[in-house]
Amino acid sequence: MAAPSQEDPSLERHFKGHRDAVTCVDFSLNTKHLASGSMDSTLMIWHMKPQSRAYRFTGHKDAVTCVNFSPSGHLLASGSRDKTVRIWVPNVKGESTVFRAHTATVRSVHFCSDGQSLVTASDDKTVKVWSTHRQRFLFSLTQHINWVRCAKFSPDGRLIVSASDDKTVKLWDKTSRECIHSYCEHGGFVTYVDFHPSGTCIAAAGMDNTVKVWDARTHRLLQHYQLHSAAVNALSFHPSGNYLITASSDSTLKILDLMEGRLLYTLHGHQGPATTVAFSRTGEYFASGGSDEQVMVWKSNFDIVDYGDMKARRPPPLTSSSGTLGFSGNATALECWSAAKNGFACPTRQRQESGVSSRRAPGVHQHASDTDQHPGAHRGPAGHPHADSVHSGAATDTNRRQAEAVPGEPAANHAENATVMRGARIRSSVIGGTAGQGFVWGLE
Repeated sequence: MAAPSQEDPSLERHFKGHRDAVTCVDFSLNTKHLASGSMDSTLMIWHMKPQSRAYRFTGHKDAVTCVNFSPSGHLLASGSRDKTVRIWVPNVKGESTVFRAHTATVRSVHFCSDGQSLVTASDDKTVKVWSTHRQRFLFSLTQHINWVRCAKFSPDGRLIVSASDDKTVKLWDKTSRECIHSYCEHGGFVTYVDFHPSGTCIAAAGMDNTVKVWDARTHRLLQHYQLHSAAVNALSFHPSGNYLITASSDSTLKILDLMEGRLLYTLHGHQGPATTVAFSRTGEYFASGGSDEQVMVWKSNFDIVDYGDMKARRPPPLTSSSGTLGFSGNATALECWSAAKNGFACPTRQRQESGVSSRRAPGVHQHASDTDQHPGAHRGPAGHPHADSVHSGAATDTNRRQAEAVPGEPAANHAENATVMRGARIRSSVIGGTAGQGFVWGLE
């Protein structure tokens, strides 16, 4: 296959050090470090600088299922099948504080934008919120009736969204602790959920091979994608809000243009299910992990965002009045797309075109079907009683020896295994017969 042109995503680095499937990845604020967790019970901190050594942190007694850097980058949270959450200081000493968090596997950890709170989700069917600095439990959200696979704070920290094996996505008010809305459109377990950078939309991935995008204020289904041939395990919004990347058990990553509602790229690199994916804070890079034990770092080559400027100028929300949509200031691309589909004009459309090619290649490769969970994942005992009594404080556990150093590998030796395909043309059809109630996107 010909070398990708400058505007195409390209494989930059290739890291191999885990001894089992990679379950999660996250970039630090300055993109100098990349954290990954694995079924091998370890956490790796990879240095993005070429020829630098990585560090392996041990402490969890079972598979590491999730990782997340704090907004400052000074702390790193991880969750595990050992039912604990650890807060690490990501340095050579490998020190961590342990939260005996849940009564079953911890599936998700996420810091609030102010760094003061941490939200966790678990197979014990609960979502829990913690004080980061006081290191204590605050409250639980308990309306899910099956495992909760993911929970995230909104960008402003006022809302929480959660995804569950009960086939629902729930939106919560952090202050009142009440469920605002339940989204029930998925036909299977919901594996992942996240907020659009503007905070006005949410996207969820599912075992039904689909990705759905809803308006978080009107709760209307905006977009529905069915492009993968197996379960979608993870997704990540580009910080510009214009693009969404997905990772699937069909072994591919897909980059979607949310403004146009179409597939831009299909990326082949992992040998087996792609289990996780995440953009860096600027959008310059994205990282992926898979059941092949590999962590890959890709350069996106489009719409790089200054993170500090992005936080200062977060796009304002849409307003709704008398059945019409109004925009104030700079509307996000997805909001402009939604308005256009509903017949309204977006007066401040500012989409950057430099990173999008109009050429499209036919077809998307089909791959093996998926199991009902990540490779190697283990279902713990069912029916754990909800008990907040286990949340009384945290224990400190310091690894006395230095974290183990392991070398990273450049992408050059492995680039022949990764290919980038331009997206197929997409056709749209309307759900429910009324424009604006949601659109289904599929391959021609």
